[in-house]
Amino acid sequence: MSEKKQIPLRLKKELYDALCAWAEDDFRSVNSQIEYLLTECVRQRKKNGKYVSEHLDEPPEINIE
Repeated sequence: MSEKKQIPLRLKKELYDALCAWAEDDFRSVNSQIEYLLTECVRQRKKNGKYVSEHLDEPPEINIE
């Protein structure tokens, strides 16, 4: 089992509430949801070498040629 680090994290109430609702929809704790989302962001960055969109509500641009 991999070692887990504990870090303090401060979130705006609105963001926490949104994450809480999302986590509930996905049957996860808020902590697990945050870890899942961060893992997916890191995986995506490693995959294409780019950061996640600056506008999280907008899908990333995909060039299909």
